[in-house]
Amino acid sequence: MGEAIDQVRLNFNPQAQLGLSLVLALVMFGIALDLRVADFKAALRTPKALAIGLISHHLLFPAFTFGLILLIRPLPSIGLGMLLVSSCPAGHISNFFTHRAGGNAALSVSISTLSTVGAMLLTPLNVTFWGSLDPAMNALLRSFSLDPMHMLFDVSLLLGLPLAAGMAIAHRYPALARKAHQPMRNFSLLVLIGFVLGALVLNWAFFREYARFVVAVVALHNALALAGGYGLARLAGLSERDRRAVAFETGIQNSGLGLVLVFTFFGGLGGMAIVTAWWGIWHIVAGMALSTYWMKRVPAAPVGAAS
Repeated sequence: MGEAIDQVRLNFNPQAQLGLSLVLALVMFGIALDLRVADFKAALRTPKALAIGLISHHLLFPAFTFGLILLIRPLPSIGLGMLLVSSCPAGHISNFFTHRAGGNAALSVSISTLSTVGAMLLTPLNVTFWGSLDPAMNALLRSFSLDPMHMLFDVSLLLGLPLAAGMAIAHRYPALARKAHQPMRNFSLLVLIGFVLGALVLNWAFFREYARFVVAVVALHNALALAGGYGLARLAGLSERDRRAVAFETGIQNSGLGLVLVFTFFGGLGGMAIVTAWWGIWHIVAGMALSTYWMKRVPAAPVGAAS
C-alpha cells in the first residue's frame, strides 16, 4: 500500500498554482522593502557567523538529509520531498523565531536574505545532485525529465525579481517602503500559510491515508535540522545568540517555494507534496515550541567568542 503514494497526484489546479506563485512573490517583495545594500555590507562584518549559517543551510542540511534518507529508506517520492525541502532557502518566519528566542536577529535576516539569493542556483543543484545519487529517486527525476536550468530560471523569477523590485522601490521611495513593509509582510505570510493549509484541506483524504508515512519523518527531519544548525554553530565557537539564529535558519524552510516547485516540476507528486505541505505546518509548531523554550533562557554573554 505504501508505494501507492508515489502514484498519487494531488489536487491543485493551475489557478491555485499561479496564486501560490504570486503570493510567494509578494512575500519576497514585502521582505525586500526592508532591505538596503547597506544590510549586505553589515552582514559581512560578521563573516564567520554568516558563513556558518549559509554552510549549515545550503551544504550541511541537504547532505545529512541524504544520509537520513539512506538510513530510514522512505518511499522514493517522500525522500525526494525531503531533499526538496532541505534545498529550499530559509523561511523568513525564522527571523521572528530568532528574535523571540533571544537570538541574533540581524544575523538571522542576513542569512535568510543571502540564502534566498543563493537558492536561485543551489536549490536546483542540490535537488538534482543528491537525488541522482539514489537509484529510486533518480528514476523519479528522470520520469519528470527535470531540467535544472529550467528550475533555475523559475526560482530566479520567483525569488530574484520580487527581491530586486522591492529593494529598488525601497531605495527610490524609502518613506513609502517603511510604511508598507510590515503590513505587507504580515498579510503575505498569512496568505502563504493559508495556501499551505488549503493544499492540505483540498487533499485531506490523501493526507489522512498517507499521513503515517510523513508525520514522524518530517518531525525527525526538522528536529535534526534545528539540532544540526545549532551543533555546527557551537562547534564553530559562535556565541549563544548566533547559535540560535543559525539553528532557526537551518530548520525553518521556505515550504511555499517547495510547493510551487512540486506542482510546477513534479506534477503534484503525492509523497513530495504531502511532505512539503506538512513541513510548512510542522516547522511553525516546532519553531514556536523551541523559541518559547529559549525565550525563558537568556543567552549568556559571549566570552572571547568572535562571531
